[in-house]
Amino acid sequence: MKRNRIGTTDVWVSDVSFGCASIGNLYREISDAQAQEVLQTAWEAGIRYFDTAPHYGRGLSEMRLGQFLYNKPRDTYVISTKVGRVLSPGSPLDEADGFINPLPNAVRYDYSGDGIEASLDSSRSRLGTDYVDIVYVHDIGTLTHGAANVGHMEDFWGSGYERLVTLKERGKIGAFGLGVNENQICLDVLAQGKLDVILLAGRLTLLDRSGEEELVATCARAGTSLVLGGSLTQGFWQPVL
Repeated sequence: MKRNRIGTTDVWVSDVSFGCASIGNLYREISDAQAQEVLQTAWEAGIRYFDTAPHYGRGLSEMRLGQFLYNKPRDTYVISTKVGRVLSPGSPLDEADGFINPLPNAVRYDYSGDGIEASLDSSRSRLGTDYVDIVYVHDIGTLTHGAANVGHMEDFWGSGYERLVTLKERGKIGAFGLGVNENQICLDVLAQGKLDVILLAGRLTLLDRSGEEELVATCARAGTSLVLGGSLTQGFWQPVL
Protein backbone atom coordinates (compact mmCIF):
# COMPACT_ATOMS: atom_id res chain seq x y z
CA MET A 1 0.00 0.00 0.00
CA LYS A 2 1.19 3.52 -0.80
CA ARG A 3 2.65 5.45 2.13
CA ASN A 4 2.48 9.19 2.80
CA ARG A 5 4.81 11.37 4.83
CA ILE A 6 3.43 13.31 7.78
CA GLY A 7 4.52 16.92 7.36
CA THR A 8 8.30 17.14 7.29
CA THR A 9 8.71 14.46 9.98
CA ASP A 10 10.13 10.96 9.70
CA VAL A 11 6.65 9.45 10.18
CA TRP A 12 5.19 7.69 7.14
CA VAL A 13 1.69 6.24 7.15
CA SER A 14 -0.20 3.82 4.94
CA ASP A 15 -2.58 5.47 2.47
CA VAL A 16 -5.57 4.14 4.41
CA SER A 17 -5.83 4.04 8.20
CA PHE A 18 -7.93 1.88 10.49
CA GLY A 19 -9.93 4.12 12.80
CA CYS A 20 -10.30 2.31 16.11
CA ALA A 21 -13.46 3.87 17.51
CA SER A 22 -15.38 0.75 16.53
CA ILE A 23 -13.22 -1.54 18.67
CA GLY A 24 -14.05 0.72 21.61
CA ASN A 25 -17.67 -0.49 21.31
CA LEU A 26 -18.99 2.53 19.44
CA TYR A 27 -22.81 2.17 19.26
CA ARG A 28 -22.63 -1.61 19.74
CA GLU A 29 -20.65 -3.96 21.93
CA ILE A 30 -18.25 -6.39 20.33
CA SER A 31 -16.12 -9.09 21.93
CA ASP A 32 -12.36 -9.02 22.33
CA ALA A 33 -12.18 -11.81 19.75
CA GLN A 34 -14.19 -9.79 17.21
CA ALA A 35 -11.93 -6.79 17.77
CA GLN A 36 -8.84 -8.88 17.14
CA GLU A 37 -10.42 -10.40 14.04
CA VAL A 38 -11.22 -7.08 12.43
CA LEU A 39 -7.75 -5.72 13.24
CA GLN A 40 -6.20 -8.81 11.66
CA THR A 41 -8.31 -8.26 8.54
CA ALA A 42 -7.06 -4.67 8.32
CA TRP A 43 -3.47 -5.86 8.75
CA GLU A 44 -3.83 -8.46 6.00
CA ALA A 45 -5.21 -5.73 3.71
CA GLY A 46 -1.95 -3.81 4.12
CA ILE A 47 -3.11 -1.18 6.59
CA ARG A 48 -0.27 -0.16 8.90
CA TYR A 49 -1.65 3.04 10.39
CA PHE A 50 -4.00 2.67 13.36
CA ASP A 51 -5.70 5.65 14.99
CA THR A 52 -7.18 5.42 18.48
CA ALA A 53 -7.96 7.63 21.49
CA PRO A 54 -8.66 7.45 25.23
CA HIS A 55 -12.16 8.67 24.36
CA TYR A 56 -12.95 5.44 22.47
CA GLY A 57 -14.52 3.25 25.14
CA ARG A 58 -12.62 5.16 27.85
CA GLY A 59 -9.42 3.33 27.04
CA LEU A 60 -10.91 0.10 25.68
CA SER A 61 -9.90 0.79 22.08
CA GLU A 62 -6.29 1.53 23.07
CA MET A 63 -6.13 -1.61 25.19
CA ARG A 64 -7.44 -3.84 22.40
CA LEU A 65 -5.14 -2.26 19.83
CA GLY A 66 -2.16 -2.76 22.14
CA GLN A 67 -3.06 -6.42 22.54
CA PHE A 68 -3.20 -6.86 18.77
CA LEU A 69 0.14 -5.15 18.10
CA TYR A 70 1.95 -6.76 21.04
CA ASN A 71 4.02 -9.28 19.07
CA LYS A 72 4.55 -7.19 15.95
CA PRO A 73 7.88 -5.36 15.36
CA ARG A 74 7.47 -1.74 16.43
CA ASP A 75 8.87 -0.36 13.19
CA THR A 76 6.23 -2.12 11.06
CA TYR A 77 3.23 0.05 12.03
CA VAL A 78 2.21 3.57 13.04
CA ILE A 79 -0.04 4.47 15.97
CA SER A 80 -1.79 7.77 16.55
CA THR A 81 -3.67 8.54 19.72
CA LYS A 82 -5.09 11.66 21.27
CA VAL A 83 -4.69 13.96 24.27
CA GLY A 84 -6.99 16.43 25.97
CA ARG A 85 -9.05 13.91 27.95
CA VAL A 86 -7.44 12.44 31.07
CA LEU A 87 -8.80 9.14 32.36
CA SER A 88 -8.83 8.00 35.98
CA PRO A 89 -10.45 5.05 37.79
CA GLY A 90 -14.21 5.46 37.99
CA SER A 91 -17.49 3.60 38.24
CA PRO A 92 -18.77 1.05 35.70
CA LEU A 93 -21.11 2.49 33.08
CA ASP A 94 -23.46 0.87 30.60
CA GLU A 95 -22.74 3.61 28.06
CA ALA A 96 -20.61 6.74 27.74
CA ASP A 97 -20.77 9.13 24.77
CA GLY A 98 -22.04 6.40 22.46
CA PHE A 99 -19.57 3.73 23.61
CA ILE A 100 -21.27 0.66 25.06
CA ASN A 101 -19.88 -0.96 28.22
CA PRO A 102 -16.70 1.15 28.31
CA LEU A 103 -13.87 0.58 30.74
CA PRO A 104 -14.70 1.88 34.25
CA ASN A 105 -12.85 5.17 33.93
CA ALA A 106 -13.84 8.73 34.74
CA VAL A 107 -12.78 11.48 32.32
CA ARG A 108 -11.84 15.16 32.56
CA TYR A 109 -10.64 17.65 29.95
CA ASP A 110 -7.12 19.00 30.38
CA TYR A 111 -5.16 20.65 27.57
CA SER A 112 -2.29 21.88 29.76
CA GLY A 113 1.20 20.46 29.46
CA ASP A 114 0.79 18.31 32.56
CA GLY A 115 -2.62 17.11 31.39
CA ILE A 116 -1.31 16.23 27.95
CA GLU A 117 1.61 14.29 29.39
CA ALA A 118 -0.61 12.48 31.91
CA SER A 119 -2.99 11.46 29.13
CA LEU A 120 -0.13 10.30 26.93
CA ASP A 121 1.50 8.29 29.72
CA SER A 122 -1.75 6.42 30.33
CA SER A 123 -2.21 5.80 26.62
CA ARG A 124 1.28 4.38 26.26
CA SER A 125 0.57 1.98 29.10
CA ARG A 126 -2.64 0.72 27.48
CA LEU A 127 -0.98 0.50 24.07
CA GLY A 128 2.09 -1.25 25.42
CA THR A 129 4.59 1.11 23.80
CA ASP A 130 7.00 3.80 24.98
CA TYR A 131 6.70 5.71 21.70
CA VAL A 132 3.64 7.12 19.93
CA ASP A 133 4.12 8.10 16.31
CA ILE A 134 1.41 10.79 16.14
CA VAL A 135 -0.39 12.64 18.93
CA TYR A 136 -3.55 14.62 18.19
CA VAL A 137 -5.01 17.27 20.50
CA HIS A 138 -8.56 15.95 20.62
CA ASP A 139 -11.75 17.99 20.23
CA ILE A 140 -10.36 21.34 21.30
CA GLY A 141 -12.58 24.11 19.90
CA THR A 142 -15.98 25.69 20.38
CA LEU A 143 -17.87 22.89 18.63
CA THR A 144 -17.15 20.63 21.61
CA HIS A 145 -16.64 23.11 24.44
CA GLY A 146 -18.60 26.24 23.58
CA ALA A 147 -17.66 29.19 25.79
CA ALA A 148 -15.49 26.96 27.99
CA ASN A 149 -13.04 26.66 25.10
CA VAL A 150 -11.49 30.01 26.06
CA GLY A 151 -10.02 28.40 29.17
CA HIS A 152 -8.92 25.30 27.27
CA MET A 153 -7.07 27.45 24.73
CA GLU A 154 -5.34 29.31 27.55
CA ASP A 155 -4.15 25.98 28.92
CA PHE A 156 -3.05 24.81 25.49
CA TRP A 157 -1.05 27.90 24.63
CA GLY A 158 0.10 28.37 28.21
CA SER A 159 1.89 25.02 28.41
CA GLY A 160 0.25 22.33 26.25
CA TYR A 161 1.70 23.30 22.89
CA GLU A 162 5.25 23.68 24.18
CA ARG A 163 5.00 20.32 26.00
CA LEU A 164 4.17 18.64 22.69
CA VAL A 165 7.14 20.37 21.06
CA THR A 166 9.36 19.11 23.91
CA LEU A 167 8.01 15.56 23.71
CA LYS A 168 8.79 15.54 19.99
CA GLU A 169 12.28 16.95 20.51
CA ARG A 170 12.95 14.27 23.15
CA GLY A 171 11.86 11.52 20.76
CA LYS A 172 8.81 10.48 22.79
CA ILE A 173 6.47 11.23 19.88
CA GLY A 174 7.10 11.51 16.16
CA ALA A 175 4.57 14.18 15.18
CA PHE A 176 1.69 16.16 16.64
CA GLY A 177 -1.36 18.12 15.60
CA LEU A 178 -5.10 18.46 16.07
CA GLY A 179 -7.86 15.85 15.88
CA VAL A 180 -11.07 17.86 15.44
CA ASN A 181 -14.41 18.16 13.64
CA GLU A 182 -14.28 21.84 12.74
CA ASN A 183 -12.24 24.01 10.38
CA GLN A 184 -11.94 27.25 12.33
CA ILE A 185 -9.94 25.91 15.27
CA CYS A 186 -7.39 24.53 12.80
CA LEU A 187 -7.01 27.93 11.16
CA ASP A 188 -6.75 29.63 14.54
CA VAL A 189 -4.01 27.32 15.79
CA LEU A 190 -2.05 27.39 12.52
CA ALA A 191 -2.02 31.20 12.74
CA GLN A 192 -0.02 30.93 15.97
CA GLY A 193 2.05 27.76 15.75
CA LYS A 194 3.25 24.98 13.48
CA LEU A 195 1.47 21.64 13.32
CA ASP A 196 2.74 18.51 11.63
CA VAL A 197 -0.71 17.16 10.87
CA ILE A 198 -4.44 17.67 11.33
CA LEU A 199 -6.97 14.85 11.55
CA LEU A 200 -10.07 16.56 10.18
CA ALA A 201 -13.27 14.59 10.64
CA GLY A 202 -16.39 15.23 8.61
CA ARG A 203 -15.30 18.41 6.82
CA LEU A 204 -13.92 16.95 3.57
CA THR A 205 -16.48 14.32 2.66
CA LEU A 206 -18.80 13.50 -0.22
CA LEU A 207 -21.38 15.84 1.36
CA ASP A 208 -19.37 18.46 3.28
CA ARG A 209 -16.60 20.21 1.34
CA SER A 210 -16.10 23.10 3.78
CA GLY A 211 -12.47 22.13 4.44
CA GLU A 212 -11.67 23.19 0.88
CA GLU A 213 -12.73 26.79 1.46
CA GLU A 214 -9.56 27.84 3.31
CA LEU A 215 -8.03 25.04 5.34
CA VAL A 216 -6.56 22.90 2.55
CA ALA A 217 -4.58 25.80 1.08
CA THR A 218 -3.48 26.95 4.54
CA CYS A 219 -2.17 23.47 5.36
CA ALA A 220 -0.34 23.28 2.04
CA ARG A 221 1.44 26.57 2.71
CA ALA A 222 2.32 25.52 6.27
CA GLY A 223 3.58 22.05 5.32
CA THR A 224 0.89 20.49 7.52
CA SER A 225 -0.52 17.14 6.45
CA LEU A 226 -4.25 16.47 6.46
CA VAL A 227 -5.72 13.16 7.47
CA LEU A 228 -9.37 12.93 6.44
CA GLY A 229 -11.75 11.32 8.90
CA GLY A 230 -15.08 9.94 7.76
CA SER A 231 -14.61 10.65 4.06
CA LEU A 232 -17.72 8.59 3.38
CA THR A 233 -19.38 10.12 6.47
CA GLN A 234 -17.80 7.42 8.66
CA GLY A 235 -15.46 4.53 8.06
CA PHE A 236 -11.93 5.33 6.90
CA TRP A 237 -9.24 8.01 7.08
CA GLN A 238 -6.84 8.88 4.29
CA PRO A 239 -3.86 11.29 4.33
CA VAL A 240 -4.01 13.65 1.35
CA LEU A 241 -1.24 16.23 1.77
